[in-house]
Amino acid sequence: MKSLKKTRRIQVIVVAFVALALSTAIIGFALRDGINYFRSPSEVLAETPPETELFRIGGMVQDGSIVRGAGTQVSFVVTDCFVAVPVTYTGILPDLFEEGQGMVGQGRYINGTFEAVEILAKHDETYMPAEVENMHEQQNFCEPETSATDGATTTG
Repeated sequence: MKSLKKTRRIQVIVVAFVALALSTAIIGFALRDGINYFRSPSEVLAETPPETELFRIGGMVQDGSIVRGAGTQVSFVVTDCFVAVPVTYTGILPDLFEEGQGMVGQGRYINGTFEAVEILAKHDETYMPAEVENMHEQQNFCEPETSATDGATTTG
């Protein structure tokens, strides 16, 4: 009789282990398209992602870089003050999207240009995406400084 109980116990443990492994595999498979990694422009150029990889890039929109094309096509440059990456986007930009402001874009890096499928901008004067805020802290992100002699804004 003890042998039957022991066999049943082992069977239950094996079935539970298989069910756990199967459910973990199903969850991982379901989430593989929903996981988008954030990269700074420096990280994108240091280790170029494959053209098929969907990821997020974030930084500041470089001053003077926004060029509006035909229809809703827009191109601009995103920078982390060390490296700049050209971005193209077709669609309607958020109302608060402008030069010198933080942004996060989702898309693919193809032939040296980040082709965005979604652009996120800051919400108000104090908001900054968490990814961009972390980048500020980790990389001593350069902030515009006011020159003492002429009051002009420069980046350095």
